[in-house]
Amino acid sequence: MKSILRPLAAASALVLMATTGAFAEWKPSGPITMMIGFAAGGGADTQARMIAEELEKRHGWTIIPEQVTGGGGAKLAAKMKGMANDGTVIGLAVTETFGYNMVANPKAGYSQADITPLTTTAGFQMGVVAQTSKGWNDFGDVIAAAKAGETIRFGTMSPKIADIAYLLGEANGVEFNIIEVKGGKAVMNGVNAGDMDIGFMAGIQAKGVAAGDLVNLASALSTPLNMSPDAKGMDAYGVDFVLDGYFVFVGPAGMPLDARKALSSAIAAVVNDPSTKAGGFVKKAFGGPTTISGAELGGLLAKDAADSEKLMNAVQ
Repeated sequence: MKSILRPLAAASALVLMATTGAFAEWKPSGPITMMIGFAAGGGADTQARMIAEELEKRHGWTIIPEQVTGGGGAKLAAKMKGMANDGTVIGLAVTETFGYNMVANPKAGYSQADITPLTTTAGFQMGVVAQTSKGWNDFGDVIAAAKAGETIRFGTMSPKIADIAYLLGEANGVEFNIIEVKGGKAVMNGVNAGDMDIGFMAGIQAKGVAAGDLVNLASALSTPLNMSPDAKGMDAYGVDFVLDGYFVFVGPAGMPLDARKALSSAIAAVVNDPSTKAGGFVKKAFGGPTTISGAELGGLLAKDAADSEKLMNAVQ
């Protein structure tokens, strides 16, 4: 994804050049616990640990990564509620954590009011993917195969994504065998192993697509996929919903302005620097950084929650 340099990114550059902005002098009172809402080895975990390593190198902070998995980031959000808001606790989840996952499970124990949004790092490159050997060129070929009587096993990685898969079938008069697994890597493994015919993947497919082993049959984004710009969107197949989403750092509610700005700008500076491990990984896996912060990020999360309610109503 193309790097979107918001006002925050400009601030990040200022911090990186050691200018004298008020938040540039902020320092944590102790080690920073960086909670990671997803399993080790995935895209969230990899970038979080790379970001932590670079922040330690640049700022001298001590950062302790901690896996807090479950519920698509919901367990992280619930655990963070009420923790120290002085900048010594932050977490990496996804915007879906504070949209669909929150709305779908009101008993999860958290709301958007319980967090301080810091910054996104990258957007998803969400597409419907198959092995090239299937011979399908776009999602229309999958629909044709299903109508001809072929059972289509459709891999998904979250309830929200499973809803979109269901709507795709409903809109086109077919019924998919929807298989929900944990994480995009599990979907990719299922497709590569032949246990799934197609699956939603959020960027992990990039290497396989580049090698010609996998093909993006459709984009689930409101914009074209970077790696497959000609892939048609969901609207071409009768679905008005999209799966735009971002990796997002948050802290507990009420984080002071200086801590919030220092952390968000420092993280954004790392991912916007292609010479860092984190920046290189984000470029390779997700097409580049997207750093959104402040009021704009708050608005994005609010819209995600509202759109999620509409999606859930559509599948009832």
